[in-house]
Amino acid sequence: MKEIKVPELAESITEGTIAEWLVKKGDQVEKGDAILELETDKVNVEVNADASGVLAEILKEEGDDVEVGDVIAKVDENGEAGGSSEEEEESTEEQEDTGDKEENTKETAQKEESSDDQEEEPAKETSSDEKVSKNDVVATPAARKRARELGINLSEISAKDPLGRIRPEDVDAAAQGESKKEEKKEAPKKEKKKESKQESSEKTEFEKPVERIKMSRRRQTIAKRLVEAQQSSAMLTTFNEVDMTNVMKLRSDRKESFQKKHDVKLGFMSFFTKAAVGALKEFPNINAEIQGNEIIQKKFYDIGMAVSTDEGLVVPVVRDADRLDFAGIEKGIMDMAKKARDKELQLDDLQGGSFTITNGGIFGSMLSTPILNSPQVGILGLHNIEKRPKVMPDDTIQARPMMYIALSYDHRIVDGKEAVQFLRRIKEMIEDPYDLLLEG
Repeated sequence: MKEIKVPELAESITEGTIAEWLVKKGDQVEKGDAILELETDKVNVEVNADASGVLAEILKEEGDDVEVGDVIAKVDENGEAGGSSEEEEESTEEQEDTGDKEENTKETAQKEESSDDQEEEPAKETSSDEKVSKNDVVATPAARKRARELGINLSEISAKDPLGRIRPEDVDAAAQGESKKEEKKEAPKKEKKKESKQESSEKTEFEKPVERIKMSRRRQTIAKRLVEAQQSSAMLTTFNEVDMTNVMKLRSDRKESFQKKHDVKLGFMSFFTKAAVGALKEFPNINAEIQGNEIIQKKFYDIGMAVSTDEGLVVPVVRDADRLDFAGIEKGIMDMAKKARDKELQLDDLQGGSFTITNGGIFGSMLSTPILNSPQVGILGLHNIEKRPKVMPDDTIQARPMMYIALSYDHRIVDGKEAVQFLRRIKEMIEDPYDLLLEG
């Protein structure tokens, strides 16, 4: 039998959850064939067979958590698909079970015989002890009467009298000591009862029907990382609003020619990515991270794009966004979003980002405070576009398409002044996109 183990996945991944077995017990597999899909913290990966043969045994089922090096299945290299290996194993197990039953029967009989032989001895011992205690104990008649009333053995009472005679007060003191011992014994039982009542109340706290759903490994990781980000950083959010009139006009004028030339649509994300890169160059602490007592300012601009999938939020990275034109950014975003939805993201697609942009506006969000994508110290949140009244320079009021934007940042290394100026710089570039195109 050849054991199939969970292979080394990546430096940062040591465990996963079996999402789906792609083969069944008894199936013929070839070396290198994908036999199961493993869900990890970041991406789903396929595990391949290490040898050719028949899948003789599956040791881990779908939904089981496994670690690197765990044996998950066995392959019979000499077996044939649909062979009699299962029947042989079953017959062997039956023989072992019958043998075990016979041995257990013999052992039980021996134990019963030995227990019958020893039943009379304890009775004899207790009777002799009672005689000794009654004859040897020195006590006053009142003490003996009191002991009978309280059900206390006189031989277990220590006398305070110098002559060793037990008096009624000695009996009362012994009775109080016994009651305290009983209370101590009953206390743990009461606590256990309380705990069991609490547990039962927790399980039955819902009087109406509910459904309990186990969190996927990815959802657990997302929850853990979000909590860690809030606990390990001094997170603060600042806001501004952007007049989207000029961007929308430019996009409307150029979208057809842009799509014909580059085979990709011109969206808003490329404008904000370009604006973010320009602002990051002016405020390098927002494109940084903290390592111990040092600030690591990154001289590259790998921008993470938050993408929502059925299994949760993932943040694939568009590499070297400062070197890409608008078409390059749009293609990068489109490719990453497709890979995320098709579950084709690789670990390299998710690692190494320096700053993140999340667009809640596509779901209709008007305002939010995005949570940092640790160890990054800044994340830009975009929201939906709505027409709102705006006072123009000539004091007229016009209905303009407005968007709220938010910057969450780590206040440990980013001051409020930097954060506000960063967001205002993005606002200026978006409201004057022609300069942004020239600089890009």
